[in-house]
Amino acid sequence: MEPNEEGKAEKKFKNFGKRVDDFLVEVNEASERLRQEFEVKLEELKVSAENFRKEAENSERWKEVEENLKKAGDELGNAFKAAFKKKNP
Repeated sequence: MEPNEEGKAEKKFKNFGKRVDDFLVEVNEASERLRQEFEVKLEELKVSAENFRKEAENSERWKEVEENLKKAGDELGNAFKAAFKKKNP
């Protein structure tokens, strides 16, 4: 091999190494951006889950209120029926 050709190979390897280094920097930057986006989305999901949990609790509470009001209405209806029931002689 001539000295000139040896210098070309070294230059190509050096250029290749620089490109690999640049690529790794880009991968690390992309990784950091993705991690930050993931954290934002995770926080959004946590907030959504908490809101859903609160809504579910309120929904269950209102179901219980609705059931109790229905029972009270039935009892009130029975009381009126008993009060105004005609007695048979």
